[in-house]
Amino acid sequence: MQYEVLNKGAFAMLRLKLEQGERVKAESGAMVSMSTSLELKGTTDGGIMRGLGRMLSGESFFFQEVNAMRGGGELTLAPKTLGDIEAVQLDGSYTLLVQKDGFLAGTDGIEVSTKMQNLSRGLFSGEGFFVVEVRGRGTVFLSSFGAIHEVKLGPGEEIVIDNGHLVAWPSTMAYSIEKSSKGWVSSWKSGEMLVCRFRGEGTILIQSRNPGAFGNWIQRFIPTSSS
Repeated sequence: MQYEVLNKGAFAMLRLKLEQGERVKAESGAMVSMSTSLELKGTTDGGIMRGLGRMLSGESFFFQEVNAMRGGGELTLAPKTLGDIEAVQLDGSYTLLVQKDGFLAGTDGIEVSTKMQNLSRGLFSGEGFFVVEVRGRGTVFLSSFGAIHEVKLGPGEEIVIDNGHLVAWPSTMAYSIEKSSKGWVSSWKSGEMLVCRFRGEGTILIQSRNPGAFGNWIQRFIPTSSS
């Protein structure tokens, strides 16, 4: 399947060229346009329980499935937020963990489910108790809030990342949640509070903007009713 990311940056779209017999699944509502030879339907992709699991992680209950059973055609998709799109090739050797709202689409052979985090990660990571798991063989297309940047770590190397800037990381990487500074007061003053410490080897995808911080900034300009 051929693909191209259009308008890379804040307003990216994904263009896919499907050959006859190919199919792709995408998040609900992602379709922008498609050739009349393509067919679109809604699916839970794995049944009701898997759909409920995706809802708990912040994703949609249903997927869109687009197939080219009647002939090849072109499909364009767009994410809900302002940001970039990144293609990741999976060979089946590892699982990719993805932040909520990070999954845009996947080719045939890609499976999307959820994973429950432990208590401390669920409470403090900012992602909740469930994260999205993507596995299989094929291409997964991820969306972000802002631009996407790769952080590559060698064996034993470490990096600290604000959890609001995480997009995706391989399940083989060790990570922990910790204070951004030595003490809680100092962490609060820094504006960061809790962060994620990753240990390599592996590649982490981060986004240039933090949705939570952006939401707090927007609230400053929303008029509030006075009592």
